[in-house]
Amino acid sequence: MEDSADLPFRISTTIRALSAALRADSDEPASSSDSERSSGEPNKLWFKESSARNLQNRDFLSPASVLSKLHAGGQVPPAVAEHVLSARGGGALPLAGVELTDEGLRVRVDRAAVFREVLRSLPPYLQPAGVAVGQGGLVLNCPALYPRQSRPAPLSPDTLTLGQLRTVLLADHQAALLRKQGFSVSFCPVLPEGDDIIRFLGSLGVDWPTGPEGSANDQREEAVWEALRWSPHREPEERRSDGAEENGERPGGGAGPVRINLREAVQQKSLQGYDPNLGVCTVQKDSVYQLVQLEAAVPIATVLHVTTSQDEFRQQQVDVLWRVGGAQVTQKHIVCGPVKTPGSQLSASQFRRYNFYSPQFPGQMWDDIIGVMTSATVRFELLSTVHSSPVTLDVQKEGGVSTKGPRGGVFVMYNCARLHTLFSSYEQAVEQGLYPEIPDVSQLDFSSLKEEGEWLLLFNYVIPFSELLDQLGQSPERGGGGARVSVRAEQICRFLVSLSKDFSSYYNRVHVLGEPMPHLYNQMFCRLQLLRALRELYHCALDTLHLPPVPQL
Repeated sequence: MEDSADLPFRISTTIRALSAALRADSDEPASSSDSERSSGEPNKLWFKESSARNLQNRDFLSPASVLSKLHAGGQVPPAVAEHVLSARGGGALPLAGVELTDEGLRVRVDRAAVFREVLRSLPPYLQPAGVAVGQGGLVLNCPALYPRQSRPAPLSPDTLTLGQLRTVLLADHQAALLRKQGFSVSFCPVLPEGDDIIRFLGSLGVDWPTGPEGSANDQREEAVWEALRWSPHREPEERRSDGAEENGERPGGGAGPVRINLREAVQQKSLQGYDPNLGVCTVQKDSVYQLVQLEAAVPIATVLHVTTSQDEFRQQQVDVLWRVGGAQVTQKHIVCGPVKTPGSQLSASQFRRYNFYSPQFPGQMWDDIIGVMTSATVRFELLSTVHSSPVTLDVQKEGGVSTKGPRGGVFVMYNCARLHTLFSSYEQAVEQGLYPEIPDVSQLDFSSLKEEGEWLLLFNYVIPFSELLDQLGQSPERGGGGARVSVRAEQICRFLVSLSKDFSSYYNRVHVLGEPMPHLYNQMFCRLQLLRALRELYHCALDTLHLPPVPQL
């Protein structure tokens, strides 16, 4: 069992320890205290600071309004202040000072000790805390990639809409987050080998599964039709006098169309959150093909249908049809809002070309860099907004689409490349004998890191990243009993843009590689250790977006 003293620092653990200490000998009614504990409200006693201004004098604050409810007149007894200062717990940050002010009770962390411990043992901060093997199997199903008889043209990069591309990129990103948490994740549908859409998705870093189309699908289709034909929710057959075949007709045997009463099935199975307009549905061949693909993915625990808001109703029909056919798996729907391009109609392929950067120099390395930058731009444009909300792209704007943050994906990749350039310059200087090698963390005095941006980068980004992965890697099936579930896939993009803003501000102010003078080495090496951790943080966060780091720009 891991020693609690060796556990990585966690913001949530620290807040719980501070809350327990602040409640010691408080005047709060017991019933109120118990109620808040059960609802998670103890966390509201303390607030983590994040702005550079507030971090100048505190790291956590319990506001005066909170203190007045716990202690008469908001006056914290000295004994309670001592309890707060000595707050401990596996993963709680060590504290350096407590101060009662008009604003409330300020707490300051022992920053030098935290720098040393975090940078000494970085890996736990770059992975989810709760990662475990064998969490279960999930299938991310993208209806946008299925062939449809109703399409005016076959599925291709030129017929794929931006809204549909958004669902594919969201599924790809969500799969990466779930896999980090230990889930076994696969995709549906399996696409034909060598298909143009596969090459297009690959250019955006999406590794979608492919396979040959075989006769096994015909057998599975027949089994699905048979299950639906004998379903108790099938409507009585109304034979047609002309005997004409229609799109929903079950192949073979001259049988008529299969019509399923979905509303009846929803009511009988007590399904919540489904469209009340679901009624009698004539089963289409397109729907059966999708069910065949899903059946092939069993055994699985959960299917997440990632669809556009325009296709949500149709996907709910497929969902209920699968249940009517006997499926026992959990099904949830992640619904993406529309992507709007006022004054223009762009396909997914056109949008990628619109954001393609012409290489300044010939060669494979530059081609690879341009490919990554283009992929980053497209991903950040479509994933930086809450998935249920619409995305509006100003493609008429000179210089490209409007982006999140200073330059969205390009800005993030640029700052990641600056770190690579920094360490490349340092390594060259070492080879030239200008600097010694970076010593071990244990040999450095981190009290020399006094620039406000240094603590901000560690406290706001490196330390909380593991907990962010924990939150984003939770199985969406835990989101409640309705059909829809929400995921917070936009958080990684926002995290990276915010990180890049603060790193850029710091890097523009501070000259990291100073003069080669021994008395300046400690501070320079401390900074390099911090920025090395930041470089690894970038890599881990970008990996969830399938964006490799760019070595130079």
